[in-house]
This record gives sequence, C-alpha cells and structure tokens, in this order.
Amino acid sequence: MKYRELGNGLTVSAIGIGCMPMIEAGGNITYGAHADVGEATATIHRAIDLGVTFFDTAQIYGPFANEELVGRAIAGKRDGLIIATKFGFKFDGNQITGVDGSPANARASVEGSLKRLGIDTIDLFYQHRVDPNVPIEETVGGMMELVKEGKVRHIALSEAGPDTLRRAAKAAPITALQSEYSLWERDVEDEILDICRENGIGFVPYSPLGRGFLAGGITSLDDLPADDWRRNDPRYSAENLPKNLKVVDAIGAVADKHGASKAQVALAWLLAQGDGIVPIPGVKRRATMEDSVGAADVKLTADDLAALDTASPRGGTSGDRYNARGMATVRR
Repeated sequence: MKYRELGNGLTVSAIGIGCMPMIEAGGNITYGAHADVGEATATIHRAIDLGVTFFDTAQIYGPFANEELVGRAIAGKRDGLIIATKFGFKFDGNQITGVDGSPANARASVEGSLKRLGIDTIDLFYQHRVDPNVPIEETVGGMMELVKEGKVRHIALSEAGPDTLRRAAKAAPITALQSEYSLWERDVEDEILDICRENGIGFVPYSPLGRGFLAGGITSLDDLPADDWRRNDPRYSAENLPKNLKVVDAIGAVADKHGASKAQVALAWLLAQGDGIVPIPGVKRRATMEDSVGAADVKLTADDLAALDTASPRGGTSGDRYNARGMATVRR
C-alpha cells in the first residue's frame, strides 16, 4: 500500500475505505446485494492486512449502527489506523430531524461516537453537512475544543461551499474536506480544490466510483435490485443513464490497456489529480475492496488522462447527483 498526507501532517493509506454500505440497520440505503455483517467485518480485517489505514464512518449511517460495526471490527487492531467519523445532524430517536452544527451537538456527538467505536480519540472528525444557522467559525471553534481535550486529533468538513471553506480555514486548522468527486462529478475542480491547496487542506472524494456506475456493471435500471437506492438517483434514471455510459466505455478502453479493472482506472484517475487526494470507495465485500485497493498501483499516462477528460469533461454528466432535497444540503 502507498500512503499520502492530507492536511496538518495526517498520513493515511492512498485508498481509504468508505464503511457506509456495510450495514443497513434502521433503513440505511441499499446498494446492490444486501450487506452481511460477517462479510463486512472480514472486509475491514482484510483491508488492514493489505495496509489500509483509513476507515470512514458517520453517526448518521444506520444511524449509529455503522460506527458500532466499525468499532467491533477494529477492536484489538486500533494501532496505526486512522478512524474518521462525522456529526452534524439532530435526531428524534433514530429519526433525523435536521442539521445541527452547534458546539454543543459536536460535543454530544463525539461522546457517542467514541463509545460506539470503542476508542479514546477520533483521528478525523467531520461536520457532515454545514448548518446554515450556525456560523462556521462557531462550529469549528467547538470542534477545536474537542481537539484540545484529546477527544479528537484533527477536524474536517464535508460538502462545504467555497466561502464556508475559506472562513473555516481562517478560523481553525482544517485537515480535510470530504465531498463527492469522480469522473462524472467534477464540480469541485471549479474552485474547491484550489482553496484546499491554498490552505493545506487534504481532499477526500466520496462516491469516487459514481455509486458503482463507473465500475461498469450497470448498463440499465434492470441491473439494480428493486430496493436499490440508486433507482432514485437522477443520474441513474432511464433518461440519463444511457447518456452517461460513454464515460464507462472510455474507462474500459484504458482499463484494457493496463490490464486493470474499470474501478481501478476510475480511482487511479482521482489519485492523479493531486497528492493530497485520497478517495474512499464504499465497500462491503472483500473482493470489491481488494480490487479498489489495487488502484494505488495503476499508473495512468498523460494520454490516458486526456482520453478520460475528453470522455467526461466538467459538467458533462447527465442529471444532478441528488434529488432537489439532497442538492439543497451541499456546497453551503
């Protein structure tokens, strides 16, 4: 495994693991085949054996149950791992009722996350979604209090917009920004990535495979189970999906050239966009994880990168990445 630095000297494996798909408790969304807790645990253990150090979860996944799964899986294997989790929502029981970026919620959330994960310190603590009713300076100030107390090592943001990110960086040392980024979602290239570089902030792309689309196994809605969340994804609609297949064809041509999988090429493209970029493909099975981790060894040429850029330029994907409600929560 190769390793990279995010911001503030935080070293992680070049490919991280997005743990969200590993459990479906509480109606958590389903991608493809249903998750199996035993296989998910074995996947985390195998990833550690392969040198993966970076594991990403969140309070909202489950909610709560995903952190518990990760906590059980890393018990006795904590040394050397970078465990990331997120806060930023308010709940009524297990029901999400809105966003809450207050320092009080950060404190309450971190206590719950530490307990569920079975660890003393969270390595990377994100605000999951920006709360428009709480100044970002107040939010990150509260998060930094947790750093001072030793409950958190580094703080981070997710899906913050340009102005929010600049303000946050002036108020506190931000180690990473996590936002969607892939060959079919390139909006962060317009401004966000430059702000990260200017402020020494690492970038963690989630959904780096387009929720599985860029891996090439989905060519129509018929390829998705009836309860698959992607049936509600605008980019997977009957209208948009056929238009988006051209990028998969281009990825396939490069993959054939390198003897690699399409997923490895899509991840290698992200790695080629900058040293401070660390994708976290979501996985729940060992086979998929092992394939994704292999992307760190795929070296794309300038011609490869040009071909992929031509096939999937900025703004070239058909359809929004979320429905209207989801889009309202990003880039605040």
